Amino acid sequence: MNSIPVLYENDEIFVIYKREGLPVQGGEKIMHPLDEEFAKQTGQKVYLVHRLDKDTAGIMIVAKNPAAANKWTKLISSKAVKKEYLAVCAGNLNRKNGVISETIEQHGKTLSAVTHYNVEKEWNCDFEDEHIKMSLVRLILETGRMHQIRIHLAKNGCPIAGDDQHGNFKLNKILRKALGIKKLLLAAVRLTVPLDGDNKVFEIPLPAHLEQIIPNG
Repeated sequence: MNSIPVLYENDEIFVIYKREGLPVQGGEKIMHPLDEEFAKQTGQKVYLVHRLDKDTAGIMIVAKNPAAANKWTKLISSKAVKKEYLAVCAGNLNRKNGVISETIEQHGKTLSAVTHYNVEKEWNCDFEDEHIKMSLVRLILETGRMHQIRIHLAKNGCPIAGDDQHGNFKLNKILRKALGIKKLLLAAVRLTVPLDGDNKVFEIPLPAHLEQIIPNG
């Protein structure tokens, strides 16, 4: 098991980098989850304050004690914390930037969900007789619903490449053959949090499994 990189630490929290494929929380048939492995790595119990999907790489915060977990859970769910993602998508959005404000059904409830986006790059993937439009999209969450980004992009004709739950299964099969895409191409690349009386920004480079798909130029 590779160690989990620590980007920042204080008396309350760790800011860490979660690689793709690492489940965040343990459960039935879930092996080596982050909450258990990071506790072993640091020698102390840690408390989740937010989550990333197993196949989403990126920046996360974990707390060191219950009081800190309560504080940071509230901060994460408020507008005090800004979460930014990059996604490689199989499709193009109608506008280069905007806001997707569409409700999401979860656990029998209809929940409001708001995602801000900006298209950073567009290109074509030509494979055999297929011509697939591709996009690199930056996304900022205003709300934090489960699979919010994946659902919003799919509903707007621009599903994330490699999304085997909400994506376009036909295109995913073609992209697997054409580009070797086997993983969800979504990463939490930037996190802005209130620390020491100021907003501190944590940022990571685009993970290799996303970067290698994007053409240069």
